[in-house]
Amino acid sequence: MNPWLTGLPLVLLLAVLLTLGAVALLRHNRRTGIKALLGLNAALMAGALALFAVALNAAPATAGAGDGGAAATAVAAATEGSDSSGAALIGAAIAVAGSSIGAAIAVAYTGSAALAAMSERPEIFGRAMVVVGLAEGIAIYGLIISIILIGQA
Repeated sequence: MNPWLTGLPLVLLLAVLLTLGAVALLRHNRRTGIKALLGLNAALMAGALALFAVALNAAPATAGAGDGGAAATAVAAATEGSDSSGAALIGAAIAVAGSSIGAAIAVAYTGSAALAAMSERPEIFGRAMVVVGLAEGIAIYGLIISIILIGQA
């Protein structure tokens, strides 16, 4: 099995334990806790960027030497367009992630404003929900773009 996959639960457990320690330190000494959380975030971001760089530079799998030339030719033909399809899949992931984060922020603001307005005038429920629905539409647009990109891959 891939060592990345076997080590992932240990890394996640370590990150959770460090986060809990930083939060406990934050309650005890605010300045030191904030520095610890910023350091933890920087370390996690560096690890994510390193993993991203390794994933982008990975070579496609090839057939073993004992399989003969036909298997190597089949693998080469199957992975011929993998560079552009990998970029399309990364683009689809970015489209979904960005639109979902944007929609979450928009729904947070419009939802709280709609609830505040409905508490004063309950008859504007329909109008308020239309505005919240328009904010949720941002995520649907990202999903549509990702489906188009995956179809092109």
